[in-house]
Amino acid sequence: MKKWVSLFVLLLSGCAGLPPGVAPVEGFQLERYLGKWYEIARLDHSFERGLSSVSAEYSLRPDGGVRVVNRGYAAGEGKWKEAEGRAYFVNRPDQGFLKVSFFGPFYGSYVIMELDRTNYGWALVCGPDRSYLWLLARSTNLEAETTKRLIDKNFLFVGRSILSRHLYVKKILATRCGVRR
Repeated sequence: MKKWVSLFVLLLSGCAGLPPGVAPVEGFQLERYLGKWYEIARLDHSFERGLSSVSAEYSLRPDGGVRVVNRGYAAGEGKWKEAEGRAYFVNRPDQGFLKVSFFGPFYGSYVIMELDRTNYGWALVCGPDRSYLWLLARSTNLEAETTKRLIDKNFLFVGRSILSRHLYVKKILATRCGVRR
């Protein structure tokens, strides 16, 4: 029994590790990172498939962790989907390396690889490996040159990358539902 528990703990901790060749940003300031972020691009995964206008909102939890609320529009279903999770620093609060969970005791890595340190206007984030990759920004649009540079440099599977369609969904909502966002 002890062997199974040890193996289980080892497997779980492996999901919150650093991918090879990835270093989290140093000098990270959580208070500047909190708030709403918009997904500019991502590598496709089943848990986000079919979603557009994806955003993430980060706020402090009473236990000192970070509350994470991810939200996206499922056009095929005509509704918004939302997932709430929690995140905690893995090593130190000045390092952009957290573990995040959206269900139970299972955590995955949340590694801020690159960051606009001046304005905290964009961030490049990966998960437990580089097949989980997100480009986030404080607004639904990021300067084209910055977007291209970060995608060209970091999205290893560019054919699988998805550029988010915030404006497209806003247009659908305005046309079909009279909603202005």
